[in-house]
Amino acid sequence: MGRTNDRPESLRLPLDAESRRQLEQSYEQESPFELRNELLALASRHDRKRARVMLDAGRGNPNWIAAAPRDAFLFLSRFALEEARRVWRDGDLAGMPHPDGIATRFESFVRDHPDEAGCRALLECLEEAVARGINREGILYEFVDGAIGDNYPTPDRILPFVERVMAHYLSEEICGSRVDPAHWQLFATEGATAAMCYVFDSLAANELLSPGAKIAVMVPIFPPYVEIPALDRYRFDVVEIRASAGGESPESAWQYPAEELRKLADPSVQALFLVHPSNPPSVAMTEQTLQTLADLVRRHHPDLMIITDDVYGTFVEGFRSLAAVLPKNTLLVYSLSKHFGVTGWRLGVIALHRENVFDRRLQSMNREARDRIGDRYRILSRQPDRLRFIDRLVADSRQVALNHTAGLSTPQQVQMALFALYAMTPRGQRYKHQVRAICQRRMARLYRALGMDMPNIPLWAEYYTEIDLVALARRRHGEAFAAHLQSEYEPVDVLFRLAESSGIVLLNGGGFRAPAWSVRVSLANLPDDAYDVIGRELIAAIDAYAKRWTRNGHRN
Repeated sequence: MGRTNDRPESLRLPLDAESRRQLEQSYEQESPFELRNELLALASRHDRKRARVMLDAGRGNPNWIAAAPRDAFLFLSRFALEEARRVWRDGDLAGMPHPDGIATRFESFVRDHPDEAGCRALLECLEEAVARGINREGILYEFVDGAIGDNYPTPDRILPFVERVMAHYLSEEICGSRVDPAHWQLFATEGATAAMCYVFDSLAANELLSPGAKIAVMVPIFPPYVEIPALDRYRFDVVEIRASAGGESPESAWQYPAEELRKLADPSVQALFLVHPSNPPSVAMTEQTLQTLADLVRRHHPDLMIITDDVYGTFVEGFRSLAAVLPKNTLLVYSLSKHFGVTGWRLGVIALHRENVFDRRLQSMNREARDRIGDRYRILSRQPDRLRFIDRLVADSRQVALNHTAGLSTPQQVQMALFALYAMTPRGQRYKHQVRAICQRRMARLYRALGMDMPNIPLWAEYYTEIDLVALARRRHGEAFAAHLQSEYEPVDVLFRLAESSGIVLLNGGGFRAPAWSVRVSLANLPDDAYDVIGRELIAAIDAYAKRWTRNGHRN
């Protein structure tokens, strides 16, 4: 691949052709997010030269936000500040809110601001909490004190009422109400990124995954899930379980064939990592796939540790996490960033069933191993070997010695709980359908611009899509041209062309362990009409290669 030195004129960089080819090959071995930086630099040059706005569809930051729960937080914060000043007021100095009589004072505050959007939103959230058996006065005080941020998070793992709220949210929105919220134990984290770091570190520190351990990763996937295991501190042996891009029916698109899933029957595979729905195909597992996987684990590998990242679950109607199918095997990572438009807030959670394989494996170790690992946590407990895995995660997040100051900041936890409560209200359910509709209409515009029928894939989140460039080339110019494109160019060459000539940034599918000749398009972060432009420019890029090919004497 990539043998030609004869590039289209519009692809020229301040490099000779061979240097460019080597640069492109090097990026194919690196994270697609590193490639994105190069593409952004190229696209910004185009932006300056041609006065067209750069279109960056390479990152999944949504361009919408959930406003009502933010209104609720700001209204709550105003009341919380009044509560602090009621306790102690000396110029700019205030005191710490006190719980006595707080419900009565809150009702008075509400009566003074009945028409404010934040007041209505906060009341709806509190009503939703009460409907789930949560004490109204208790959660109100926790929210008030948390919004002020005057105390360390206590408990450090997660605030008690926030944990109950998030347990209900995960059960209803991510697990299809198949898990009793009382069975969850949660750890609030600085988004899914922090959760990933903590999980990998604790698995290694507790010798649940030792250096060189064999793990399985379901691909395509968010690149860090295959990049982190390769780091020297882990050196995990990664087995890829590959989804099939095509199939005999729409239901089989981006599902995992039975022969791939059977790799999990290997008892030497210690853990399974997945993003669900997948990234970038954005397709959730069908009921049949879920049951095939679950039956295999129950019959052949009941001690398999499963780590699932379900950040896109709310974008799929009828979504069900593996945490609902194999609750005692599965550690669930969830971030609120995409659904609510809160990437800047860094809100995430780790959820683990109270009876889980992680604790069971720790307790089944021999006495020597339990004592050795327990020494790490001896400052936390007189019986450190009995410490639960979820609590070890918290301690490891602060190098153990700083466990007493661990935890997500209390204002972040309060805002997270308000997002979750809002999501379970009728307004929140309408918002969920709104954001799904945004992705759906953008997807339709993209495929229309590509001159292709939009795939009819069940359980499709439509947050991203994966465009097969070879199939597109074959469809427009025939098999011979598609073969020429693959043999004479690097897969990322199209991305350089788009960035330089059109100011459009996409990511290479190969970096996500998707087919090398594919590109990921985010449907979340650009205006609707941008997807018309992306589709047209992608076609123009393919046609430019074909024009050069025919000019050299080839025919379709």
